[in-house]
Amino acid sequence: MEQNLSTAFGNAASTTQLGDVMAQRHRVLRNTYWLLAISMIPTVLGAWLGVQLKLSLFAGSPMIGFMVTLAIAFGFFYAIEKTKNSSIGVLVLLGFTFFMGLMLSRLISSMLGFSNGASLIMMAFGGTATIFAVMATVATVSKRDFSGLSKWLFAGVLVILVASVANIFLQLPALQLAVAVIAIGIFSAYILFDVQQIINGGETNYISATLSIYLDVYNIFVSLLQILGILGGERD
Repeated sequence: MEQNLSTAFGNAASTTQLGDVMAQRHRVLRNTYWLLAISMIPTVLGAWLGVQLKLSLFAGSPMIGFMVTLAIAFGFFYAIEKTKNSSIGVLVLLGFTFFMGLMLSRLISSMLGFSNGASLIMMAFGGTATIFAVMATVATVSKRDFSGLSKWLFAGVLVILVASVANIFLQLPALQLAVAVIAIGIFSAYILFDVQQIINGGETNYISATLSIYLDVYNIFVSLLQILGILGGERD
């Protein structure tokens, strides 16, 4: 009798502990989605400001601009990592998304140079939202473990970086198109990986999780814009 009671209490404690763990993971996921939505505000603001100011830093030296952008981005990554356990981390993350909006403004300005530029931007936005919704849903409901994708996806990102640097000098539309298509595939898969990391408890900090998913979404949007600009841009 005592053994049965002990087993029952043990099972109840395990069930309660499991419930607490699942509640914590859902809380991280919910906070991540909220912060991701909020992070779009400074991104849009940064892009709008950059367009209004006709921001074109390092336009004549794209390689230097690429290196400076990477350096600033990694500086933000370091600061976010150091502050992710405090409310300051949210502010640093939002500062980063504003910076990314500024960097996006040059592409937005280029798209607005097309007669159908505004509609192409909305198409890219809608396509990005659809990809995110589909991939996040698959990551949530699928029983498949996507953690094994990590090494392959990282290798894919390196390939994209090398090809992007090469195309700074080559200026080949076909290569830019190929890189954009590959990037959409890779960062779509990264959404699967990053969302499932939260669900499975591999990522427990919502600021870090938001940064990862934000970069996935941002790169998909940029890649869609580039594809639409190359294939569907119309001049007056």
